[in-house]
Amino acid sequence: MGIVEERRLMRKAATEAAAEAVKLVEMIVGSVSAALIGSYARGDFNQWSDVDLLVVSPGFAPNPLDRFEQVAEVLKKFPSLEIIPLTLREFERQKRLKTPLAEETMRTGVVIKDELGIFLNKPTT
Repeated sequence: MGIVEERRLMRKAATEAAAEAVKLVEMIVGSVSAALIGSYARGDFNQWSDVDLLVVSPGFAPNPLDRFEQVAEVLKKFPSLEIIPLTLREFERQKRLKTPLAEETMRTGVVIKDELGIFLNKPTT
């Protein structure tokens, strides 16, 4: 198998793992929108890269530390994932302020699910 095919399979596996993780997070917090961001979204990942997954939900706890407790079991099941949990209000504010996270998500993010309609005009997987 060539390098290109190997990388395609790595990205496919990461996207599938992210989609499964999103389903689990959704069972915990309700409606979500989620996108792969970072190196896996851009395509410049390597075998040591983690898989950055932005998950936005109004069901996340107000305290960011509590959010990690909400997704702790998901992270145990998918240790290569780096879940970034934001409330809908936080993500909308980041979009309005054009933060690097929001800009990268809207420019290069790979949409996994968009129940909240925050990634309009982005292709979905």
